[in-house]
Amino acid sequence: MTEQFSTLSGWMIPFTKAMDACQIDTTKALQVAGFESQFVSDQESRIAVGKFDKLLDYCNQQNGRQDFSIQVAKQFHPGVFHALSYAMMTSGTLKDAMVRLAQFKRVVSNTCLLKMVEDDADLIFDLNVFDYHDTNRKVLSRDVTETFLATMVQFSREVLGSDLILKKVKFCFPKPNYSIQYLTDFFQCEVEYNAQTSVLVFDSYQASRPLLGSNPEISQAHDKLLNDLIGRVNKDDLTHAVVNKIYQSLSMGAPSQSDIANDLNLSLRNFQRKLNALGTSYKDILETTRKKITLDYLDQKHLSLSEISYLVGFSNTSNFNRAFRRWTNTSPGEYRANH
Repeated sequence: MTEQFSTLSGWMIPFTKAMDACQIDTTKALQVAGFESQFVSDQESRIAVGKFDKLLDYCNQQNGRQDFSIQVAKQFHPGVFHALSYAMMTSGTLKDAMVRLAQFKRVVSNTCLLKMVEDDADLIFDLNVFDYHDTNRKVLSRDVTETFLATMVQFSREVLGSDLILKKVKFCFPKPNYSIQYLTDFFQCEVEYNAQTSVLVFDSYQASRPLLGSNPEISQAHDKLLNDLIGRVNKDDLTHAVVNKIYQSLSMGAPSQSDIANDLNLSLRNFQRKLNALGTSYKDILETTRKKITLDYLDQKHLSLSEISYLVGFSNTSNFNRAFRRWTNTSPGEYRANH
């Protein structure tokens, strides 16, 4: 049962760097936790999450304290999330980066649900960890959850600046019976326990500021890589397979659902039935994908509106303008001017 929940092996980069920094015998630690040598070099392989829990426990024992989760977070490396890290780092804002993480979460792990909740003052990064069906135990332990949330804060500080304000951190676990001062020192805010889900609460204004490395062209290129990667990670994910096919052919005109069905070796009726079972349709997926790509292109100032219209598969600008107004209640030109 445990083996079905996994995460990306890119996590080995900050883990091994943290072990080196703490003078822990890496070879022995990986052996104790049950890691195989190929996981260290193959960044697209998947690792059972329980092994990371064992590794954290061993490293905490070797250090004689409980803060190895923070040591890992401080060693953040873009390779942790494969192409997703680079797409996030070149996003327009921290909010955009977190939305990308939620969208492509499946690249990183299948252990949880991620969502973003925003109001006038707060941007809430919500991590809802799955339970094992047989024991109702959380798939991610407290130490692993600490590591992930601390890594997201470290990432946010690096892309936004050291003045990042974190309002609150919540964990869906009981408070441990040891000092959590190391968490308070790292997060620099209130830390709560026994919450329904684990969350990071950011300042909404800060989360809407441009990132230091914002580059919409690079970010969009990595989106294409991510859709392809998800297709390799989960060959049964029909929605992402459809999105990937749309990405590949949209600049030559919007593909019909018959075209997509043929590319996926499905009959049109079977294709429609499968999408309906997922609660969606080809039209919905095409509209959502077109909208997302269009908004990314509008951030690229060198592209004219007519060029964008062509790139997202519209035969004329009138149809493009009508579709854009349907998506946003404004025109492409007004949207670009206001954003």
